[in-house]
Amino acid sequence: MFKYIFLFILSIQSILALDITIGKYDRVDLPIFNLQDIKAKIDTGAKTSSLHCSFIKQIDEKTVSFEVLDSRHKKYIKKIYTLPITRIASVRSSNGHIENRYVISIKTIIFNKTFDIEYTLRNREMMNYPILLGREFLQKGFIVDVRKEDLSFNKKNK
Repeated sequence: MFKYIFLFILSIQSILALDITIGKYDRVDLPIFNLQDIKAKIDTGAKTSSLHCSFIKQIDEKTVSFEVLDSRHKKYIKKIYTLPITRIASVRSSNGHIENRYVISIKTIIFNKTFDIEYTLRNREMMNYPILLGREFLQKGFIVDVRKEDLSFNKKNK
């Protein structure tokens, strides 16, 4: 009897889960910055998502200012944004260095759904993708298929 109840609960959970397949790359919209179709890399090795910013400056204990992207990016808007700091995260980079980064929480649109995503603010000018989507985001119901890319972007443009 317990076995059947357990299987029933598992089947209900899988029905309620999003289980959206996402590829190794995609594009997202950031409405608060009026930016659409910003390239993002999906990274299961990263815990927190990251957003390419420049001129990152703490205003006070609760607030940070920054520019999104930089002048080399074609969707760059020369505007300084000021947002609340959600928290400060200690992040270990791929080369092993640990640094503290400001974290903000913003609405992000992907697969025609809006998600509240926490992003660390980081200058990613040397990276190919201005946004990195990490495990905290992926745990909201995504399955990564590294053989695919731009699934949300392609669905949006049909």
